[in-house]
Amino acid sequence: MTTELTVLALAAVLQALQFLAYSVAANLQIGTKKTLGPRDQKIELTDKAGRLQRALNNHFEALILLTIAVVVITLADKGTGFSAACAWVYLTARILYVPAYYFGLSPWRTVVWFVGFLSTMLMILSALI
Repeated sequence: MTTELTVLALAAVLQALQFLAYSVAANLQIGTKKTLGPRDQKIELTDKAGRLQRALNNHFEALILLTIAVVVITLADKGTGFSAACAWVYLTARILYVPAYYFGLSPWRTVVWFVGFLSTMLMILSALI
């Protein structure tokens, strides 16, 4: 398996871990009666549970772009040391993003997000060159 595919798989594991953290926080905040219910009305999470929810949603968005980058790199056989390094930078940034968001570390949350986004865009651009 290529480095880029390995990082994509690890990013999916991170996504699952984020989902677990968010689910536990949501259950602790609003109780299982609401989380197991039909959710006919929107449930607004607040504070750290809300931050975990938003960080998870952000990772869904970022993971789409990483998946595109990895598919393009892999199918075009354009994997290089640079694209592998970009993939690891992305994953590191996404790992750091969760506590940065959870603890409300401003502006570092945005800086970390941008590093992950930039590394993904550089992977895609490297495949086009």
